[in-house]
Amino acid sequence: MLNFSKINTLIIYFIFFFIALFGSLNFQKNDNFLFEKKINLGLDLQGGSYLLLEINSDTLIQEKIQDKVIPIKKLLKENNINYSNFKINNQSLSVNISDLDKFDLLFNSRKDNLVNPYIDNYRSFELAYKKISTDRVEISFSKFGLLTINNSALKQSIEIVRRRIDDVGTKEPTILQRGEKRILIELPGLKDPERIKILLGKTAQLNFRLVSENNEFGTEKLISENGEELNVSKRIIMSGENLIDAQPNINNQNNEPTVSFTLDRLGAQKFGRATTDNVGKRLAIVLDGEIVSAPSINEAITSGNGMISGNFSFQEVTDLALLLRSGALPTPLLVVEERTVGPDLGEDSIKSGSISLIVGFILVILFMFYKYKIFGLIANTALISNLLMLIGILTILEATLTLPGIAGIILTVGMAVDANVLIFERIREELKTEKSIIHAFDTGYAKAKITVLDANITTLIAAIILFAFGSGPVKGFAITLGIGIITTLFTAYFLARHLTSLVVLNTKNKQIKI
Repeated sequence: MLNFSKINTLIIYFIFFFIALFGSLNFQKNDNFLFEKKINLGLDLQGGSYLLLEINSDTLIQEKIQDKVIPIKKLLKENNINYSNFKINNQSLSVNISDLDKFDLLFNSRKDNLVNPYIDNYRSFELAYKKISTDRVEISFSKFGLLTINNSALKQSIEIVRRRIDDVGTKEPTILQRGEKRILIELPGLKDPERIKILLGKTAQLNFRLVSENNEFGTEKLISENGEELNVSKRIIMSGENLIDAQPNINNQNNEPTVSFTLDRLGAQKFGRATTDNVGKRLAIVLDGEIVSAPSINEAITSGNGMISGNFSFQEVTDLALLLRSGALPTPLLVVEERTVGPDLGEDSIKSGSISLIVGFILVILFMFYKYKIFGLIANTALISNLLMLIGILTILEATLTLPGIAGIILTVGMAVDANVLIFERIREELKTEKSIIHAFDTGYAKAKITVLDANITTLIAAIILFAFGSGPVKGFAITLGIGIITTLFTAYFLARHLTSLVVLNTKNKQIKI
């Protein structure tokens, strides 16, 4: 049947008005109207900052290879293999071994061990070794081991970067992996990236150590916040891993900005034990190898709560609390590329895209009205409804609109017109042979359905592929195009069809030309 039942008609218009209502939220000046949902503008439209970061995994690999020294020594001792002259060379270690055959059997056995675990899924070992003399071997990470370390560090870095940027309050940031070692960051609306660069440039490796009065063995010299050189023990009392929360605060006694922190149960025990045994001594709070504060321990602190004070501004304690709260980066991040897009360029892009959309839209409306008269008016109504629904769905999803996204909307206009043209041309053919006008329209819609579905579904598949394998602007184009195809099918086969049925049923005894 050409027309719909009353229930179906109500459902069609309810869906349309509900989605269109969300689209209208973008034109409301009051953000508290109904829902706080709007389409966000991308970097190319509203301006902002672009950063390309790269993880420095060399330091991490050195730390990882150092961690293998004790397990390797333990393995050799447990199996009565004599060794000597352990030496660490950047990202590898070398050692003299008395029985290389026995070592080879242990090292490359398929049994899981702490030294060189075997990965069943990939048939690869974490470590590899080579003979550099008759009794000396060099141990380093295999290609699989290096890949595992890089992937793990990259995923962890992305998560911590996301936490830090979210805490800053930047809306709709884009944080993506690029290759094996790089992270792409787009921050729409952010005009000054310096603060973000400072926050991302710190690994935030926090630890607590005792200050020694003398240059004893097991100490190192570090610079305090006031430029004082202190002898600090290399033994770490507690690290930032035991930190639950950190917040900026104001000291009520001297009105100085401070960072208040809370420790977990294990951290509270370690901190309480250390402060109990060392009352009267100074405690160095070390961040990325620099002392941020070195207060004296006046009494035992067993509550698990502490305070970091120093010559800080409120902005500095806010950033410090953010760094501690978000966690430490596994490896430093290097800025490979940096760009700042001005708002003027974004305004020009919006203006150009809007003009293109408006001009194309008007030309299509005029053509459809000229070609199909009253039914062209119906097609134009469906086209306007299509755009309203498209904007509404983008608003519900709180999607980020980019310049390629505007191109996707313009393409949607063409797809929507194409669907209606196919339907009306098919109806024209049926009117030449059918005596019943209603039957001709019904048959025209039915026979055109397969053609319209084929054309739109193939395009939808292409949009899905672009979204799955593309990134950034490509995804923006794919999202608007994909949603536009869905709204096109809805408006063409439900909304426009219902309006067409009203015209046909009211003029069923008259001659209809299309």
